[in-house]
Parts: sequence; C-alpha cells; structure tokens
Amino acid sequence: MDRRRKRWGVLVTVGVALAVLQGGASVAQLADPPLGWDMWEPAPPAQSHRPDSLEAVSPWRMARHQAFIRDGVPAPYQGARNPLIRTPANVDPGRALYGAHCAACHDPTGMGGGDAGNALYPSPALLAQLVRTPQGVDAYLFWAINEGGVPFGTQMPAFKDKLSEQQIWQIVTFMRAGFPAASAN
Repeated sequence: MDRRRKRWGVLVTVGVALAVLQGGASVAQLADPPLGWDMWEPAPPAQSHRPDSLEAVSPWRMARHQAFIRDGVPAPYQGARNPLIRTPANVDPGRALYGAHCAACHDPTGMGGGDAGNALYPSPALLAQLVRTPQGVDAYLFWAINEGGVPFGTQMPAFKDKLSEQQIWQIVTFMRAGFPAASAN
C-alpha cells in the first residue's frame, strides 16, 4: 500500500472516531462525504468548501495557475494588455457585465462566495485575491475569461463567443478597480 493510501486510511479512521465521539455524526453519515468535498481542502465538509486564501487550495483548483507558471499563457494571449484606463466609463460597464456573467459564482466582491458557486468543485477562483498576485497579469485574466475552465477541470464557461474583447477588458478593469460597489463612484 502506498504512503498516500495509508495516510488516507489513518485520516478516515481518526476522523470517524472523533465525529462519533463528539456526537456530530454517525459512521453511516460519514461514509459518503458531501458532493464536491475534497479531503485535501482545508474546510470540513459541514462548512463551505472554499478556502480563505490562494495558498490553501487543492491541486485541481490551481491547475491553470500551475500551467501559467510552467508555460505562460497560450500564444494567442501572449502580450495581451488591457487597453482601458480605470475610469467610471469603463468600470461601470465592467461592473454590470461582471454582475451578469461572473457574480453568481465568484460573488459581487470576487471572493468566490456566489450562490451558484457553492455547488461547484473546484470552487470558483478568489478573483479579488488573484488580481493582486504576480500571476494575475492582464494576459492571464484575459485568457482565463476567454477560454473558461474546461481545459483545467473547472466549470467556468468560456466567454470568447459570448462577450466582445472590449467587454472582457471592461470586466478586467472592474476587477482591477477592486470590485467597487455601485455607489462607490
């Protein structure tokens, strides 16, 4: 038996024992973890499966990030830069587009807590944190929104056939502005 399976067996045994002793669950309840729960995620199944930081995520959730670090963005997106400046004329349409196409999963603040995102695994990206990281460059964001997450095992749809380049850049501009509320201008 390899080390990973042995470790999993110990974790399950200890977890079942603790849950039964604390009266929180029966062995039968623990047999099938909730849909979308991954044992490597930090949150227990009774809570949200969304971690609080980019560092505390499963390898599946980081597939695009790892591909970007290893290979950069695909050729069609190399050198992509947001042509829009951060003005209300660009942020306001970006807010509306984000609200219509992104907020249901990523939530209005970009922290992945949208109602539709609660049922997804891996959970939606923490965009408010991503835009502040070294990999959150314009080319990366443009690529991710255009192509969606299917190549990386996520359910994020591709928007290249639904939104214009201008609209995608407006969403990026809104995110770069810090996800301001409608009354913040």
